[in-house]
Amino acid sequence: MSFTRLDASDFVVSADSVTAPAWSNNVTTLTSFYTASADTTGSYYIDVYNADISSSTSNVQFSIAYGREDGLGSAPINSLVPENTPTRITFGQYRNIVYGDAESAVNFGTGNTSSIDLIAIQIDRNRYKESLFPGTFNLYLSGSAGLIKLTDNSNDVSTITYVDGGRIFDIVSGSNGTAANSPTPTGAPAKGYTASGSYGSYLPDIGLILLNPRALQITTITAGGINLSLSTGTTVGASSTNHTNIFESINKGAYFALNSQETISSDYVFVRIKNAEYNYTTNPSIISGSTGTLIYSNFINSPQTFPTTVGLYNDNNELLAVAKLSQALTKDFTKEALIRVKLDW
Repeated sequence: MSFTRLDASDFVVSADSVTAPAWSNNVTTLTSFYTASADTTGSYYIDVYNADISSSTSNVQFSIAYGREDGLGSAPINSLVPENTPTRITFGQYRNIVYGDAESAVNFGTGNTSSIDLIAIQIDRNRYKESLFPGTFNLYLSGSAGLIKLTDNSNDVSTITYVDGGRIFDIVSGSNGTAANSPTPTGAPAKGYTASGSYGSYLPDIGLILLNPRALQITTITAGGINLSLSTGTTVGASSTNHTNIFESINKGAYFALNSQETISSDYVFVRIKNAEYNYTTNPSIISGSTGTLIYSNFINSPQTFPTTVGLYNDNNELLAVAKLSQALTKDFTKEALIRVKLDW
């Protein structure tokens, strides 16, 4: 068997970003939303599906959870420990996930730098491979005051902010990663924001969308709010109505667009075959078993081979990778070949 040692210049590493729809069946936008009729997880969160759960195409797309620092908004898990409620646990869980610190303030910007509650929309892990794609998040929310269109502000920032949960962007009114010029509420720090800060935080690396309840509870659409109804009473019950209210706001908005993103690293190996190389076959079938002579005598003066495969070996002659050509090459002393092998990981 013949080998050719590769040089360092024969290797090139490249990284390409591949995007795809986040929702099932390569759907870019969800316009219909479904929940289980008997959702036993309602005290903590509610799962949202792309189709009726009786359908074979039904899959969980995302989950909705409401968290509040003081525990209001749901009944205690144990009446003997009144402060231990699903909303309090949810708030602490997402604060830890995002900031990595149980004491950090949940910061939605000027007007709500230390939020006492949050709405978490957790994208199902099966919906994306590496991360969500900034600039593709578009969510319509509807409340008694009207409709608001939300997106992340990834196209408006020059410096990316990082927290323990990875990249973090503000959620603003607008579309496709850019804040809208209007409405600009009185007292708002910038276009697309409200007097109670941003509409939330977008964390693409962990598939998480945090919404700012205080901004959404503003009572007029001209001031940036939709008058979202959220209960904070302790008598709501174990299955808090807040999950249902948030779901209904998404359902009435009827528009949730999102793409996923994956970085594919590729190692290109350039295999160069010079004219004097690999012109003689090492296949023993070319030799007659009875006479020990070449079966095809014309190959004596005009040797020729037909490569179909490239094998990549290490220094111990161990086969590491095999690349198949789409069709056989014709190789003789008058021809050279350059084969590019692509290894993805």
